[in-house]
Amino acid sequence: MLINEVEHIVGLSKKSIRYYEENGLLMPKRNQENDYRVYDENDIQKLKIIKFLRELNVPIRELKQLESGELTLQECMADRIKKIENEEENYQKIKAMCTSISTSNDTYKTIEIEEYFKTMNVLNKEGFTMRNTKTSKTKKIVGAVISSFLFGAFFLFLIGMISYFQFTEPKNMPWLIYLFIIAVLGVPLLGMVVNLISRIKEINGGEEDEASKY
Repeated sequence: MLINEVEHIVGLSKKSIRYYEENGLLMPKRNQENDYRVYDENDIQKLKIIKFLRELNVPIRELKQLESGELTLQECMADRIKKIENEEENYQKIKAMCTSISTSNDTYKTIEIEEYFKTMNVLNKEGFTMRNTKTSKTKKIVGAVISSFLFGAFFLFLIGMISYFQFTEPKNMPWLIYLFIIAVLGVPLLGMVVNLISRIKEINGGEEDEASKY
């Protein structure tokens, strides 16, 4: 099957699937006639495993070690359990601080912050934070649409102005030159639309952004 079918079955974007291929986690065969990637059931199964382990926050580095046999699945899961336990311990510390504050008479202006601040700094240095550091998909899509709109508006303005003078002025440019200019200005517009559609698909896929961090 082709990558479009795989994308639908597994729920990963094309970019994510190719990212895993680039990292040696997947090696689909090639159609000798057109050089297209051809995926079989083994590839589908492997992608499902990869996606599942990525949901458990197993990094690409460890997936490579699993693929090469340097790391066993049991060792990988033991490491995940340890990290989860560390996370649980950190959340307990956060919960204890919140409980302490909620049962005190402190206000926003009178809270004794030094001890809490010190504890939070230690957690931050260990890589723990409760802040949502991921930009939402909606914000990303809106940003992509706005930037594309501004880019497209400039070219539409140029096309409009040239067309206005071409059709209203008695001495207009030769029609062949006019059509050539419109075509030249139209290519970036078409590219913008294609890129915007592709970008929205990538954002909705989400996995490629997460995968690229590892």
